[in-house]
Amino acid sequence: MKLGKEEIQKIVLGVLLFFGVIYSYFNLLLGPLVKREEVASRGIQTLVPGIAAAKAQIEKTKQMQKNAPMAMLPMRQVEAMIPDGAPVAWFPTRLGDFFKKHGIDRVSTRISGEMPDKDLAHFRKLSWAVDIPKTEFVPFAQAVAALENEEPLLEIGVVQIDASRDDVETQHVALTLNNLAKQ
Repeated sequence: MKLGKEEIQKIVLGVLLFFGVIYSYFNLLLGPLVKREEVASRGIQTLVPGIAAAKAQIEKTKQMQKNAPMAMLPMRQVEAMIPDGAPVAWFPTRLGDFFKKHGIDRVSTRISGEMPDKDLAHFRKLSWAVDIPKTEFVPFAQAVAALENEEPLLEIGVVQIDASRDDVETQHVALTLNNLAKQ
């Protein structure tokens, strides 16, 4: 069978059209889909460490929620040790009664500073200046030792003891105390 010029042109045109359709399918339709799939795959790969970190954070949070009642126990104990009301009302009286119990009568207490406690939320640290005009050293030392043992929320910052030449048996004492108070 002999093909004419027109039929050969039709076959060549059909083959060119077939290759054009194949080319268009792969480059214009399938190509962008493959590129989008690669971009999405890279995006997913960048999210994998974030997902793993989020899962670890979820586990950590679950563990913290499980341990929360035990962690709250010391906080409740600290709150129970702090009297209600403003510290300016109860602290000087409490300290004066403590020193009277140890034989030191004249004690003046005034607040000298206040700042939030960085370790405990909802608490603040108050600084107090305590002045004892006349005391003997041994009863004072015993009182300070007892103070640190009986008041766990109290911290002695500075102790300054001055002896006078007029009365060598008594000293003038200035203390700086820090205590914890509720916000």
